Amino acid sequence: MVSVSQAFEPARDVKPLLKRVLQQAVKRRTENEKGIKEEGTMDIDKLDPDEYSIKLQEIFNYKRYLIVIDDVWTIRAWEAIESMLPKNNRNSRIIVTTRIETVAKACSPVGVTGHYIHHMKPLKLEDSKKLFLSRVFGSVDARYPGVLEDVMDNILKKCGGMPLAIVSIASVLAGYTSSDSKDKWETICKSIGSQMESNPTLEGMRHIVKLSYSHLPYDLKNCMMYLSIFPEDYNINKHRLLDRWIAEGLVPQKRGLTLMEVAESYLDELVSRNMIRPSYGFDGKVESCQVHDMLLEVMVSKSLECNFASLLGGQQYAGMSYDRIRRLSIHAGDGKIGAKQPSNKKKAAAAGHGFEGMDVEHVRSLSVFQLQGDKNLLANLDRFKLLRVLDLEGCEGLTKDHMRYICRLCLLKFLNLKDTGIEEMPLEVGKLEHLQVLDVRGSGLGGLPETLTDLEKLERLEFKSNIGWDIFWKLPKGISNMKALRVVSNSLLGNDIQVAQEIGELKQLQEFCVYIDSYQIKVDDKEILDELATSFSKMYSLRSLNIGEMAWTDILKFLHHLPAPPRLLRYLRMTGEIGGKLPYWIASLTYLGEIVIAWVYLSGDEPFGVLRKLPNLKSIGMERKYYTDDELVARTEHNFPALVNLHMTCNYADDTTPRVYRFEEGAMPKLETLQLEFNHYDKSIEGIKHLRNLREVQLTGKEDNPAVRNALELLMDERGKRPESNRFQVVVKYE
Repeated sequence: MVSVSQAFEPARDVKPLLKRVLQQAVKRRTENEKGIKEEGTMDIDKLDPDEYSIKLQEIFNYKRYLIVIDDVWTIRAWEAIESMLPKNNRNSRIIVTTRIETVAKACSPVGVTGHYIHHMKPLKLEDSKKLFLSRVFGSVDARYPGVLEDVMDNILKKCGGMPLAIVSIASVLAGYTSSDSKDKWETICKSIGSQMESNPTLEGMRHIVKLSYSHLPYDLKNCMMYLSIFPEDYNINKHRLLDRWIAEGLVPQKRGLTLMEVAESYLDELVSRNMIRPSYGFDGKVESCQVHDMLLEVMVSKSLECNFASLLGGQQYAGMSYDRIRRLSIHAGDGKIGAKQPSNKKKAAAAGHGFEGMDVEHVRSLSVFQLQGDKNLLANLDRFKLLRVLDLEGCEGLTKDHMRYICRLCLLKFLNLKDTGIEEMPLEVGKLEHLQVLDVRGSGLGGLPETLTDLEKLERLEFKSNIGWDIFWKLPKGISNMKALRVVSNSLLGNDIQVAQEIGELKQLQEFCVYIDSYQIKVDDKEILDELATSFSKMYSLRSLNIGEMAWTDILKFLHHLPAPPRLLRYLRMTGEIGGKLPYWIASLTYLGEIVIAWVYLSGDEPFGVLRKLPNLKSIGMERKYYTDDELVARTEHNFPALVNLHMTCNYADDTTPRVYRFEEGAMPKLETLQLEFNHYDKSIEGIKHLRNLREVQLTGKEDNPAVRNALELLMDERGKRPESNRFQVVVKYE
């Protein structure tokens, strides 16, 4: 077993590493008591370094061996080491440990089930507690004061299952085991960051955490430190984070790549290095992330040390004072800002800024978390003259007057008003000429002003009203001016042929959610629908399309007549009748990973017959009124090459079909999750035993529904017959 340092240089360090392997593999040549050299030994110190690899080959050629190479940091280091290691056909093994996913993949051969990689998991809470108790009180069964129970749980939560963190903090608390020690425990819990700096027993843990951070490239260090802005345990949406990185100028231009592609590569790198904990979507891509509490403490410390961000509010940051503030993050649940009173000199500098104790004239980024209507803050938003990023997600008490202040911040690039409940968007929003991101989901808006078309740099427009499902942003004339748009959600196409034409000029559009106002546009309004079909055919960059209509007509039949489909689609959702069958071109969408359909009234071999050959289709969702025949059959020839998730909903009383879900032998061979919702009493499942790779079945329905009971009995019976029954589970959710 040999270790590889972070500073490993192949040209310099490979031979010393091989020497350490030799030293463990053979006995040193020594003289016995009679001065005679023992046979079968080797004087390694007298070997020429160039002979190390040759000697290893000689020694290991006819032996089975296990070599552990610990803490490899780069692919280059592994390739240099691997080329020197002996190879034979005697079931020998080499184990490599690394903190970086890409290095792990480079070290691992590709087997039948993929790479041979074991991801170390954190300790479960029960095991964390056992380890903690054994270190503090000497035994896992030791009696301890009950008053320490809650604070112990909080400490273990901060440690997040990391044995090193648990042992280090337990060592600090080992001398404080009486009921009078609660204050000490709470102090340690609240100030783990500072304790890591001052307490020698925690120095090793801090060193390891800092080591991973210090090894990051410069650009990634800033992106990682940026996470200190978010509160502890905060689930950070991927797009929110990447858009903020870009708006802050933390992502550099790289030839041949967009800024978003560079930002995504940075996020993937941080995930690969285990610096952040990701949450994945059905397609295996990161949807959100969190920072381990212990690592967050280090990032906060680093951030404050170099004045990267200023944090106010909450117990951890109350009472902090700052000189020049560039990025301000407020974590005040009650809306009270806890900055220290400034000196007289600073008071003069802060005068007129509307925030007692703070000079905000240099603030480029303002983030407010869990703030409930601080009138002082909201009324002075326009005093942050240099703001590029304004993130008020979840901030209550925002009014139209506050919105007018915001619309004066002419340098804004990122504006997040999600879940703020705003009810009016001023016309002046069109003056935010540098704006790249506007998120007004979860608002009380009934629409958006047409002046939005002046925002030529806007890339992401997220709209969703909480007034009702049928409230959309009506696409205005002049939308073709917004050529930078990449994402548009919850938009509405009215009776306007010019708008239908202009949609086709949005060449950068990647995600598009559009509903057709079928109260105004009729099925026989051929000109508008033809123009819309042509526009879809021009969207070469489109990855996600969500299309529906308002009046439950069959207006979506025009989709059958697209001159050419957007061939890079990964996600497709269609809501509305489309003539009883899926458009033929769906079978050509080789990149499609998920499809969802509702109110499409399919029959016969649809939809499985059309979708069965799609090579990357992993998820199918079918919602209300998706099928008209009594029996929906997954046939033997429906051998989806990638399908792992199938969700079929019939949760309304008038959804009587299909009555039978049947799976033939050989159908959907890779299906892992099956979700079914029963509202009717005579529905049933047949052939579930043929889904040999099935891992989970989710049933939803009323508790007294015999269809649910019958399905459950069938599944229990099938479970007992399955060769891998220990990996099969049934989840029943009663309405």
